[in-house]
Amino acid sequence: MNLTSLSLINFKNYDQADLELSPRINCFVGENGVGKTNLLDAIHYLALCKSNLNPVDSQNIRYDTDFAVIQGLFERKGKEEKIYCSIRRNKKKQFKRNQKDYRRLAEHIGLIPLVMISPADYSLIQGGSEERRRWMNGVIGQYDRTYLENVISYNRVLTQRNKLLKESQMKVGTNDVLEVLNDQLVKHGQPVFNARSEFVERLTPVFQKYYQHVSGDKEQVKLDYSSQLMDQDFASALNDAGEKDRIVQFTTVGIHKDDISMELGEHSLKKTGSQGQQKTYLVALKLAEFEFMQETMKNTPILLLDDVFDKLDSFRVRQIIKLVADNHFGQIFITDTNEKRMSEILEEIPADNRVFRIGKSGITQQE
Repeated sequence: MNLTSLSLINFKNYDQADLELSPRINCFVGENGVGKTNLLDAIHYLALCKSNLNPVDSQNIRYDTDFAVIQGLFERKGKEEKIYCSIRRNKKKQFKRNQKDYRRLAEHIGLIPLVMISPADYSLIQGGSEERRRWMNGVIGQYDRTYLENVISYNRVLTQRNKLLKESQMKVGTNDVLEVLNDQLVKHGQPVFNARSEFVERLTPVFQKYYQHVSGDKEQVKLDYSSQLMDQDFASALNDAGEKDRIVQFTTVGIHKDDISMELGEHSLKKTGSQGQQKTYLVALKLAEFEFMQETMKNTPILLLDDVFDKLDSFRVRQIIKLVADNHFGQIFITDTNEKRMSEILEEIPADNRVFRIGKSGITQQE
């Protein structure tokens, strides 16, 4: 999977931009605040139908205009794919594949597999369990559409059940309705639990391999999936929690309580890991995600590395770039503020690359 060209109109800080891209390594270098990350976000839009940074589509339109357009020409399995995204204020965004509209945006997810590493990923470590569930949903949902449908259905039933618990006050018929909702939670929740369990189990050894490579085999790391469904049958757990749920007026067991524990040595990464160790952990986790998706989807994802080298020593920076420069990783997009460092490292790597300077006056390609 390669993005051969990218065109923007009125997207974020760009009034217009047209880039011809390398099939291997593309670097966007420049000072902070000039729009390097916005270029990666445009690619994220084309792959996943949304921004990685701002969920409100209209706020990604250039401030003094009414619309934005993102277009990308991809090469996928030997064929060209033209993806078009249009965003208009107060209207639904529009996506087209080869000039044909999608009926639902969900139909597009998975066509262009993508893995992004960015500062926003720190929420996986610093944030609550919801952030880690969202990450699992985002990864698994790219290769398993049924999984996404089950998550959506589960959340809808969960909302209905919580509403019933708040409003029922033991009204006649409440128990019968709860039984129906319980059955629906199990129907949609059990497959989600199974998919998450398999995902973390397969991901962990690959993640540990990448961490050891980037860190120089300095630290031991762990990744564990935590779910109430591991200890008890879901239907039985819902039944046992029935009285407690009525008292607290919300559902206390289920996959909406799932989490992932991240450990460095024998301790919590969040509490004991340095900034460099936490960033190394995230990079290794995302590279493992890449390999997992590649094997599962039989298609090489596009890899976006946004400002991943800040807080890392020169050894780890070189380890990461040399690692992803391997043909196993396909097409890569990198942002960095240090053009000199990037150029020196790229000179050591026998891979096709293009370096684009991003400045207030526009985009220029390094000769």
